[in-house]
Amino acid sequence: MICRKLLPYYLFCRILVVLAAVLFIFPAASHGQNININNGGGAGLAVPARTVGGVAIDAQGILENVRTDALGQLAKLRAEALQKIPAGLNVFSDSRKVSLRRLEAAIEQSMKSGKPLPDDIRFLAGLQQIRYIFVYPEEKDIILVGPGEGWKVDARGNMVGVTSGRPVMLLDDLLVALRTAQAAAQGGISCSIDPTADGIARFKQFMSNKPTVQQAAAGLAEVMGMQQITVEGVPATSHFAQVLVAADFRMKCLGMNLQPPPQGVKLPSYLQMVPSNSSIVGTPRWWMEPKYDPLLRDKDGLAWQLSGASVQTLTAEEYDNAAGQRQTINKVNPLAKKWAENMTNQFAALALAEPVFGELRNCMELAVVGALIVKERLPDKAGYSLPVLMSSQDLQPAEFNAPKQVPAQVSMLPKGQKYIVSVSGGVAINSWNIADNTQQTDAVASIRAKAAPSDEAKWWWN
Repeated sequence: MICRKLLPYYLFCRILVVLAAVLFIFPAASHGQNININNGGGAGLAVPARTVGGVAIDAQGILENVRTDALGQLAKLRAEALQKIPAGLNVFSDSRKVSLRRLEAAIEQSMKSGKPLPDDIRFLAGLQQIRYIFVYPEEKDIILVGPGEGWKVDARGNMVGVTSGRPVMLLDDLLVALRTAQAAAQGGISCSIDPTADGIARFKQFMSNKPTVQQAAAGLAEVMGMQQITVEGVPATSHFAQVLVAADFRMKCLGMNLQPPPQGVKLPSYLQMVPSNSSIVGTPRWWMEPKYDPLLRDKDGLAWQLSGASVQTLTAEEYDNAAGQRQTINKVNPLAKKWAENMTNQFAALALAEPVFGELRNCMELAVVGALIVKERLPDKAGYSLPVLMSSQDLQPAEFNAPKQVPAQVSMLPKGQKYIVSVSGGVAINSWNIADNTQQTDAVASIRAKAAPSDEAKWWWN
């Protein structure tokens, strides 16, 4: 953030980049497809098939807003497309178990039938979190354990638990997490957005003409032009990547005062926090990262517990160097830090009120699970290589329009004689760092013994 008078010698500030994203949609919708829904008034309502949080991506990779009425129609369409939930899955279980070997068998059987994968497979039996990973060499299996229940479509088209409201985990995201886990060891997973060098140059030229506040508010977004979006560590066309971008977008909206916090979430915007007499300068960058307690393991590495899972928001300062490039320095704006701490403290509430944050937490957790499975060579310990989930060419994650650009948007609030121009954010997932931080305990081994799979053929059980 920058808090200062709009004077030409403060030409290095930049503008909020409004991000967006794409949400998982049913296999019947082709890449980039729009669904035409009659809205009852005789006019067709063009609804982007893959949306989340009120935004979508067009075929050129440009982010755009989706109308509220279109989202309601889309939610109705998705609800109508849901299959009946199998008996036993609809009830909440604090300890739902998913066998990866049996899941692979169920996937192969479904694929041989020539039909789309059923909902229970695509939604991973309604898992909402992974608390344990157990390896059973005698069964040649790896079991994921965590809370789960049935699923429904909420009013905005999000797939959430029927009682908890937490987003369910997706097979698509698990595939991406497993198949990119080795590469994530080198640089992690991240998304970011940056102004172009030409955009910064045009901004400086615009400000050198000493525009009025009204002229600046009306012209800055057009002057800055399109911003570039970068996704690293996972395919930009994956649902996993779209969740990163969507969550970053929502974080910016909240910080910039572009949207009010959801009901029940106490999170004033950064702009509202800056006092009228503030002399704060500099541009903070906010980003979200996973945070875990040390992972617990037994002595043989066959039982693992993920505990203390949360998402934290961090901040640092940014500035433009002589070449007009954006750089980050180890300097903290106290108000920006306070806003980041508020965001961290309110994240659990946000994840329910804005399910994209819950989806982000799910993706982070799956990335940690993928890193742990690959780093600790759990398939080798199980005696089963997970060929379908890890490498099958016949089972590929759905592809979406990759986010590439977004028009700049500006949010300025008068603070006495000063104005605030806000920007910047991101998501970073250092999954291998989390997988490296472990503690040995005998307690998790006893939990593994009680969770051993039965002789039933089902790939999930409570």
